[in-house]
Amino acid sequence: MKLCIVTHKVKKGDGQGRVNYEVVKEAIRQGYHLTLLASEVAPELQQSSQVNWIPISVEKWPTELVKDFIFSQKSAAWLRKNRSQFDLLKVNGAITMGDSGVNAVHFVHSSWLRSPVHISRTRRDIYGFYQWLYTALNAYWEKQAFKKAKVIVAVSVKVAQELVDIGVPNSQIRVIVNGVDLEEFSPGVASRQTWGLPENVPLALFAGDIRTPRKNLDTVLHALVKVPDLHLVVLGTTEGSPFLELTESLGLNQRVHFLGYRRDVAQIMQAVDLFVFPSRYEACTLVLLEALASGLPVITATATGGAELVSRECGIVLPDSDDIDALADALSSLVSDRTVMQQMSKAARSVAEQYSWTTMAQTYVDLFKQLRRNHLSPSTTPITLPEAPVSSNYI
Repeated sequence: MKLCIVTHKVKKGDGQGRVNYEVVKEAIRQGYHLTLLASEVAPELQQSSQVNWIPISVEKWPTELVKDFIFSQKSAAWLRKNRSQFDLLKVNGAITMGDSGVNAVHFVHSSWLRSPVHISRTRRDIYGFYQWLYTALNAYWEKQAFKKAKVIVAVSVKVAQELVDIGVPNSQIRVIVNGVDLEEFSPGVASRQTWGLPENVPLALFAGDIRTPRKNLDTVLHALVKVPDLHLVVLGTTEGSPFLELTESLGLNQRVHFLGYRRDVAQIMQAVDLFVFPSRYEACTLVLLEALASGLPVITATATGGAELVSRECGIVLPDSDDIDALADALSSLVSDRTVMQQMSKAARSVAEQYSWTTMAQTYVDLFKQLRRNHLSPSTTPITLPEAPVSSNYI
C-alpha cells in the first residue's frame, strides 16, 4: 500500500509528531511505501528506502497562524498534482484542504474556543485577540476538513464527544488513544537528592504549562493548603508564571518545589508518590499516560482528555476541576494510606501497558488496511460514548 501522511512533524519529542513517528515506523515494518509532507522528519526515517519526504518549509514566516496557512496551501497544491499516486491519505485536523481517508484529531478548536479558560478570555490585549483569531479560524477550517474525511480518529473519548457536538456523525469516528513509551516511563526508585527534593515526605507531581490558568495549578495550590503534610513538585517554565507569587502568598514556599522545564520527567516520576493534574481543558494529555506508566496514582478531572483511562483502581477523577475541597479530600485520602497508593501504583501500570506506542501504531495500520479493503468506506457501526470514565481500551 502507498500511504501519504500530511503533518507538521514526524519525530519524537513532539506529541502529535510522536504519534505520526510511531505510525510511520509500523507502516515501514509492514512493508508500506510512505510519502511524508512535513516540515520536520526524524533523520532515521529519512534514511529508509520506503520513505519519500516532501519538505514543506514554513520557518521564515512570522506566526503560527501564518505558518499553518502557508503549510496548508503548499501541501494542498502538491496533493492536487500527486494525490492519485496514493492508496490512502492521512492528515491531522485542518492541516491541509482536500479529501482524505483518515483525519486524526488531537484537538478540537471549536470546543477550545468555547472554553471559559480560553486565552482570549484571560488576556484582553493584542495577544488575546491573536489567540481568539487563531482558534476561530482553525475552528472554521477544521469543520471543512472533517467533512472531507472518510474516517475521523479521535485521540480520546473527550475529543470524540467534541466531534459529535460539532456535527460529526458517530459512524465516522474511531477512538485511538495515544501511546506511551513503557520502557522510558516505568516504575522505579530515584533519589530525590538529585533535584534537591525533601526525603521522607509524601510528594505529588504537577507538570504542564504554568504560564496560563488552563492547566489549573492555582486550584492545586489552594488544595495543598488543606493538606499540610504534602509537598508538591511543579514542572513547567516559570518565566511569566503567576504561580510563584501565588505560592508565596499562600505560605507554601517550603512545600512547593518549582523545577522549571525538564527533559528528565521520567526520572522525576520515579521520585514522587502521585500525579495530580485537574486541568480545566485538555484534549488528550500524554503526561497522564506517562504517569500511569510510571506507576503513579493519578488525580485528574473529567475536563481532562484521557481521564477515561483512570479507573477507581488507579486514581481519582473529579467531576469539577475547580472544586478545591474535593481535590484536597482526594489528596488527603491517598497520602494518608500508603497501602492504597501501592495498590493503585500496580493498577496504574497495568492500565498503561494496554497503550504502548506499538499497540497504537498497529491499530492505525489495521484501520488503514480495513479502509483499503472496503475501498475507503467506513464501517456504519456508530461509536458509543460513555457517560463516565472507563478503564478499558476504547477503540
